[in-house]
Amino acid sequence: MLVTLMAPVARGRAYLPPLAAAVLAMLLSDVVPMLGALLLALLFGAVLANSGWVSSEFLADQAAVTKGLLRAGVVLLGLRLPFQEIARVGVTGVLVVVVTVSVTYFLTRWFGTRMGLDAGLVTLLAAGFSICGAAAIAAVSDVVRARQRDVALAVAMVTVFGGLMIGFVPWAAALLGLTDVQSAVWAGASIHEVAQVAAAASLIGGNAVAFAMLIKLGRVAMLAPVSWLAGRAHAASGTSPMVPGFILGFAVMAAIRTMAPLPVAVLDLADTATTVLLAGGMFGLGVGLRLRDLWPVPPRVLCLAAASTAIALGTSLALILILF
Repeated sequence: MLVTLMAPVARGRAYLPPLAAAVLAMLLSDVVPMLGALLLALLFGAVLANSGWVSSEFLADQAAVTKGLLRAGVVLLGLRLPFQEIARVGVTGVLVVVVTVSVTYFLTRWFGTRMGLDAGLVTLLAAGFSICGAAAIAAVSDVVRARQRDVALAVAMVTVFGGLMIGFVPWAAALLGLTDVQSAVWAGASIHEVAQVAAAASLIGGNAVAFAMLIKLGRVAMLAPVSWLAGRAHAASGTSPMVPGFILGFAVMAAIRTMAPLPVAVLDLADTATTVLLAGGMFGLGVGLRLRDLWPVPPRVLCLAAASTAIALGTSLALILILF
């Protein structure tokens, strides 16, 4: 009886390590923004797991906790999407977003399949590179029931290649003679992580950050339909449901954000909570990793990541030159 009564308390305690790691990762991400809170939290978990300090009971607890944190984080992510703000980019901006995301996602899957990579890993890379990096990977990982090693590889790839694009996009935009608006749209439509977009746009100057972030929001809005497509593809092989409940929750939160004038304090709190939940989930994924399984990075994964980055850059640039 005592064991039964203490079970909820034990489960509650299992949330403390990932949430503490998430808060620490957020604090450190202010110092090293190129890494981001989600990647840092995943690294914390991996270091802890490979140190030999954790028990098998701890690992078992984290498996269930991780799934809950990631799903809750994705649901709250919907509150970052006021569709009236996304509409400010106009029809041309929306067209750039939809075409770039679609081409990047489907071509990445096409190339990855022909490279012989695991279908789950390919879907993670396609979603992360086409939409919003680690957050998209976290969302789609549950849809395709991806292996923890594949999640870690995908997060590492979007971090490395997105980090390289922070300096490359502003430099290439200046070399090509793009206007500030064109450069901002290019950054928002091609760079993987939200923080990476903000960093690159700040190098462009003017109002580039605001415009680039609007374009990036448009890409985040594609998370729901892309997750649905990923679910359909993997449901066909009997591995996952077509539309998981947390993706529907994401859509509901986005609708609330669009229709209800929420106070700034509430939005700030939700934004922080979203990062904490997703980072906590990434910590749990890291706990299940063994570094010997990640290194060296398979050459085919590097090639697919490079190809996906080039597709996002090239597709968005071509559209910008035509439409803007």
